[in-house]
Amino acid sequence: MEPRGYGFLFLLHHILRVAIALEEEIIVSKLGDNATLSCIYQGRKLPLKNLRVYWQIADDPEECSVVHALISGQDNESEQCIQFKNRTQLFWDRLESGNFSLLLLNVSQSDERTYKCVVLQKTEYNKVIHQAEVVLSLAASYSQPILSGPIRNSDSTGEEVTFSCRSGNGYPEPNVYWINKTDNSRLPPSELEITPHADGTYSVFSTLKVKATSNMQIECSIENKILQENLSANYTHLKQSDGSGTESHKNLEKNGQGAQAAGIVSIVILMGLLAVLTCWLWRRRSAKLVSYADVQPNETKGGLNSSV
Repeated sequence: MEPRGYGFLFLLHHILRVAIALEEEIIVSKLGDNATLSCIYQGRKLPLKNLRVYWQIADDPEECSVVHALISGQDNESEQCIQFKNRTQLFWDRLESGNFSLLLLNVSQSDERTYKCVVLQKTEYNKVIHQAEVVLSLAASYSQPILSGPIRNSDSTGEEVTFSCRSGNGYPEPNVYWINKTDNSRLPPSELEITPHADGTYSVFSTLKVKATSNMQIECSIENKILQENLSANYTHLKQSDGSGTESHKNLEKNGQGAQAAGIVSIVILMGLLAVLTCWLWRRRSAKLVSYADVQPNETKGGLNSSV
């Protein structure tokens, strides 16, 4: 008779000390996506009816002892933790080949844990034949930062000016850097606000106050360590030889792309106008040819009558 305490059996691997190397993998998933927790047994193939596969939260098994359970080739939800109900799936077409990976649906911050997979073989007792740990890290890309700089006058050198930088919809909390691009030195922010949102993401707002110089090149950088992303926006004020200054922002690249797109549209419009003009000239010429063809029979007929 099968015991009902599957969660207890799952914890037997702490008692049954067997020489099994514990594999560990770190995966990164974006918020709201589905994450695959890998657990692959490379040993000889065994009938599923003789196996038990348990997934649990490794860093706090008391909080959730069963994330997902496979007993004798069948899913068992009797002891599955409520936060994982209808959110876990095994890959049924891969089970017989020893792939016991778990698909976790619609991941959120609460799923950012360390998970353990334990595979037991039923013999005279339940023997652990494979186990693996998967660290699930979650992340979301931040939006392209928007950098706002001061409107400079040619005589504002030495005055205190303020820059602001904002970005959002990212996870986890970012690192924000202000950089003086003239010498690549970091500048301490005057203000830094990181605001959490209901969907778990963050927005960031930072300001920088510095003394204006004749040549200013300031960069705001938003770093997401988990995704290894570093998004930046730049402000440049260069003093020209005539004493005037020029200012540019990173969105100049976008403006350049817009100008290129406008040029393409202009070419398309010009080609369309040429096509219309060509069609009109062709129709006009065709009309003249038709008129000439109508006149010729009349002239021939008139000549015959005159000869009679």
